[in-house]
Amino acid sequence: MGQRYQELQDSHRAFIAGQKLFFVATAMPDGHVNLSPKGMDSLRVLGPNRVAWLNVTGSGNETASHIERSSA
Repeated sequence: MGQRYQELQDSHRAFIAGQKLFFVATAMPDGHVNLSPKGMDSLRVLGPNRVAWLNVTGSGNETASHIERSSA
């Protein structure tokens, strides 16, 4: 079973910094799920509860579309 943390710890930051590949998953209210591999050394930890990555458009760029729709 997974664990939840209130914020990223130094050990989490070190683990994240060492990764060459990571995944981002988004879901729409209708249940459509998109899971996208990301990489190219683009993931950064900006704070204890914030990360950012360079979103390179690919086949449809569903991740950005889902985030845009859920933010409206």
